Amino acid sequence: MSTTVALDTESARAFMEEALAGIADEEIDSICQDVALKSRFFRSKLAPSPAAARESGPPRGPSPPLADEDVRRILRAVFATRRRVDSIMKEYGAEALGSWMRALVRESDPLDTRLQTFDDALSALPESHRYDLATELLHFTYPERYWLWTRWMWDPKTDTGALPLVVSEDFELHADSLPERYRNVGRAVAFVQRVGEAAGFRVAGRGAFATDVYLSFVYVIYVYTVLRMRMTQEFNRVMPELPEFSRRLLGVKQPLDYAC
Repeated sequence: MSTTVALDTESARAFMEEALAGIADEEIDSICQDVALKSRFFRSKLAPSPAAARESGPPRGPSPPLADEDVRRILRAVFATRRRVDSIMKEYGAEALGSWMRALVRESDPLDTRLQTFDDALSALPESHRYDLATELLHFTYPERYWLWTRWMWDPKTDTGALPLVVSEDFELHADSLPERYRNVGRAVAFVQRVGEAAGFRVAGRGAFATDVYLSFVYVIYVYTVLRMRMTQEFNRVMPELPEFSRRLLGVKQPLDYAC
């Protein structure tokens, strides 16, 4: 497996130039701000207290169970689970889900253990839904510690998504275990974040979630490109515009739902 990551800057620049041609800077900033709002909501619910939620460290000590509606709001804020909230709640119940969510972000055990335990607990869900939910919980509760990995960023089954479009082909995202795959994604995301501004992608200065927003743009442009080749003009006209599509992927289509 490769130990370094190379950004395919030619492809990345082409995707971003197309995206930026149709979206104003103010809209990009607005999406970043709404994602930050979602993060504050996650932190307020998954940290043990309002005081701890403002700290950068992990939650400590007991905390009251998550309310049924808070669990629902969290699930609705994740692209992979937002349409399956009722079935997930029926399968597991709010008390168990809330407990597993908090155990995942609590750093009393190694990350590998927490990830695998959460994944095992939700075994009735499709694999991609499990890692989507797990990494959204981690990343949006503690963005300075954890990174995002969603199916639209990289789907191991099909080897598609935003990351394979902008990192070089010799970087191996695949691995034998879920935690190893998560670490590989983390290395790729970190590299995109470091070099994005230098390559002219303007991710710096927009907060902790600018790289997430950038990668969502890459994926949306890819989807548009594929659809233009395969679908009718009538179908293409009903597709959401780039900002709305990006917001859906990032779970902020209705950001007021996350107000704390």
